[in-house]
Amino acid sequence: MARHSGGVKARHRNSVLAALAAATVVVAPFARAGDDAAAPRAVEDATRHAAKPALDRSGRKRTGVASVYAHRFVGRKMADGTRMSADDDNAASRTLPLGTEAQVTNLKTGQSAKVTIQDRGPYAKGRIVDLSPATADKIGITRKQGIAKVEVRPITLPPPDRDAQR
Repeated sequence: MARHSGGVKARHRNSVLAALAAATVVVAPFARAGDDAAAPRAVEDATRHAAKPALDRSGRKRTGVASVYAHRFVGRKMADGTRMSADDDNAASRTLPLGTEAQVTNLKTGQSAKVTIQDRGPYAKGRIVDLSPATADKIGITRKQGIAKVEVRPITLPPPDRDAQR
């Protein structure tokens, strides 16, 4: 039986295979089989977690949907460092500065209450404010409803330097 020594062709074939294996190791983490949409998905993920909304110090009223803080948040620290109380008139807003006092009016019942913005949120799409259960009860949002269309009108805004770090 004759033995094949490998020669030049075998060495060339082995170097080509080694180069292909190295290229696969480099490219594999970035590509998926049959997935041409990998780049747009990365852009979408980056925009989904984009920067926080800018604080609105304009004092203008806004209309939108209010929700009630879930009971599991009672006792937890809020963004201003105080603990959430279900009996206080506190609220959460993504755009109003912490410490803002605002008038919240239920557009269906006409009832209103004064709240202090002490937390950040709500994070559900289309909602502009989270209210403590006591405040929600004052303006006629029942636990069963959980949400209502409201108008939020800022009354007093804290000095600009107070919310600079938040």
